[in-house]
Order: sequence, then structure tokens, then C-alpha cells
Amino acid sequence: MHGQGYEQITYERRDAVALVTLNRPDKLNAWTGRMHHELTDAVNTANDDPAIGAMVFTGAGRGFCAGADIGGQFKAQLDGDKAPQTGAPAERDSEGQATDWVALCRRSKPMVAAVNGAAIGIGLTLILPMDQLIAGESAKLSCRFVKMGLTPELASSHFLVQRCGWGAASDLTLSGRIVPATDAARVGLVDRVVPDADLLDTALALAAEYAANPTPQLRMIKGLLSANAVETDLDAVLHREAEALEVAYRTAEHREAVDAFLTKREPRFR
Repeated sequence: MHGQGYEQITYERRDAVALVTLNRPDKLNAWTGRMHHELTDAVNTANDDPAIGAMVFTGAGRGFCAGADIGGQFKAQLDGDKAPQTGAPAERDSEGQATDWVALCRRSKPMVAAVNGAAIGIGLTLILPMDQLIAGESAKLSCRFVKMGLTPELASSHFLVQRCGWGAASDLTLSGRIVPATDAARVGLVDRVVPDADLLDTALALAAEYAANPTPQLRMIKGLLSANAVETDLDAVLHREAEALEVAYRTAEHREAVDAFLTKREPRFR
């Protein structure tokens, strides 16, 4: 597949940013197994493209993603007394290594979600591991699993506590309530709220700002944040940082940054 033949998403380049759009507007972009495979492929495509420095994810039509599509295969699996595969099964990355959605998000180039309309259930949890969540003012978000007799997935019980704190994460998951964008920003569920008309441009501009920086360092920084966010051993934190810094010192990107600084010009990382 790798960037071609998508049925449920679209992929386009906007200068140094890859714009990935969930594209089932008649179903409010409800999540399916095929959508998962296509999203994984799109992320790997962007990661493999040296011209791309960051990614933006949004939804076509009135909503970002209204949750898992509970018809079709989902219903058939329930009738067969099997758990539907809504969690993100193991994938293979471009180097043939096993991965999953959460690990893929955390080791990828910067990822910005532009949340338009509803982001419900997996429509919310699939973006929680991303780097910045920007919501349009009419967005509505919900960790709604309890309302469906289910429990959170995609490591959302971790990311919700990290983003919102214990109390808000407990409230969001135990109530399953739908939260308007302004309330979501107040508790840290999203990073900012902007007018609907400005949503995509704001997300693309932020992604472009990230994309102007060197990719190896961006990905190493994401790795450090992932590993050190809940690390209580400060020696381990310092060790990981020292290892990453030692690698960074030897890169062409560091040499370019130093030369640009000394010659008073903008660095060219891409």
C-alpha cells in the first residue's frame, strides 16, 4: 500500500507536512480495521519520506471520528462470541519490526491532531499518544467505553492520567460523558481550542514549525519524553539524556545548526 490505494483515509503533502484525513464522512469517520491499517501505512509513509517533517490528522465532514463502526465485522464478531479487534493489532513497520499504534505514534515524526466535531471512544484514544491536540470550538470528546459496557484501550488509561491528572481522568472514564472543547481544554484533554474556521490552518502551521527542526532530534526527543515521563529514577533519566545527546552531537544536523549560527543564517535541515 505505502501511500497509495487508500479507501478510508486520504494522504497529501502540504510542503513539509503530511496531512492525513479520516475519510468516511457518511459514517462520521467511524473507525474500522481497514482504517487502522491505512493509518498505520500513512504514518510509515510519512516517516520514510525525508521531505516530510511532521504530520496532521483530521476528519472529513462533520466529525473527526465517532468511535468504532459497530456494524459489519464488529457485529459479526460479537455474534461469534469473539472480541472485536478495536485495539490496534500488531503491525510491521518499514523495517519489518513489530509495532502497534501507540508505539508507532511515540517513535514517529511529530504528530498533530486537528479535532473537528466528534472524537468519541477510539476516535479520542487513537490521538492521545500524539504530540499536540488542537480542537475546533465545536468539537466534542468522550472516553465513552463504559457506556458501551467496555473499558479504555490504546493505553488511554495511562495517557488520560498524564494529560488530565487522576481526578479528571477518573471522571472522564467513569462517567463516559461527552465533553465540549472548552471543557476539554480546561482539564488538559486537548492542548488548545481555536475557531472551527481556523482549525486546519492552525494545526498545519504548528506542524510546519515542528517540521522546520531536524527529524532525528525530534524523534529522539519524543523517545526521551516517552521513557522519562513517569520515570522516578533520576539517574536513569540522566543516563537516557546523555546517551541521546552523545548521538546528537555526532549528527550532520548538529553541524549544520552550529554552522548556521556562526554564519548568521537559517539552518537547512531538510
